[in-house]
Amino acid sequence: MQFYLLEDTIQPCRAEDLKNNKNDKYVAVLTTPEWERERDRFDMGIELEPNAGKIHNTKAEVNYDSLTGTFQIPDRKHLKDKDSRFAFALDEKGIVFIDDSGKAEQMIDSIRRTKHWRSPSLERFLYDFLEEIIEDDLSILEQFEEELNSMEEAILSSQGLEDLVRVNEVRSDIRVLLVHYEQIIDLTQELEENENGFFSEKNLRYIHLFMNLMARRYDYAESLRDYTMQVRDLYNAQLEVRQNRTMTLLTVITTIFMPLTLIAGWYGMNFRYMPELGWYLSYPVVIAISILIVIFCLVFFKKKKWL
Repeated sequence: MQFYLLEDTIQPCRAEDLKNNKNDKYVAVLTTPEWERERDRFDMGIELEPNAGKIHNTKAEVNYDSLTGTFQIPDRKHLKDKDSRFAFALDEKGIVFIDDSGKAEQMIDSIRRTKHWRSPSLERFLYDFLEEIIEDDLSILEQFEEELNSMEEAILSSQGLEDLVRVNEVRSDIRVLLVHYEQIIDLTQELEENENGFFSEKNLRYIHLFMNLMARRYDYAESLRDYTMQVRDLYNAQLEVRQNRTMTLLTVITTIFMPLTLIAGWYGMNFRYMPELGWYLSYPVVIAISILIVIFCLVFFKKKKWL
């Protein structure tokens, strides 16, 4: 169980200090058993039952005298496989995180080490907390873009790809981020509505700033998702071109050997009165004619740019 006061930085404090500093906003981090034991201390008038197994998204809900919600934060190193889940409840006095994963405490500690505020407020804390969730996402998206660029260059340079497994993996990771971003945007909109009047109009600008930031991240991720489709289409187009070239080559070879096959079949019949069978120049003449046919076909196909 951890308690903090929002001063020029996030200052750790004792539970008793929350009552002695009524002008300062607070942040509290509790485990589920601690919340069940200490919930009356926060006087939020809610029966929040945070069960990590029942948390499936990031959302916020407005109550009569509080705002509650959940976070489901994908692990940026394992987007599809791992995530952190915790709940929260806030009012005009502060915010409480109910977290058994340790993720909320980790994020608060990062803010405490890196942020100093001229005008501390709950709104500014929320901005920094939400920004902490997406802090590394820009570099991740840029890495995806560089990887897709390399794939595109490999396709255009005819080096090709063994398959589209990696492209599909990148697309799947981006889709996870997009769903996550949509949920964060929905949560931020609930905060921006300020239905219970917990936030001051002056400090709502922090929520607006984060909303604009999320819109840019979402647009970037969406453009990368479209880029993966372009890379897939380009790969399929190049594959089709290669197949067409192969089919063209096979057609040319077949066309060249058709007259040769006709000659071989014709003189393979061995009728009794075929005059060429008794002519001593028959064999070299047939060879010469076959060579001329091959040369003529190659020159003809080259002139037509079929080779």
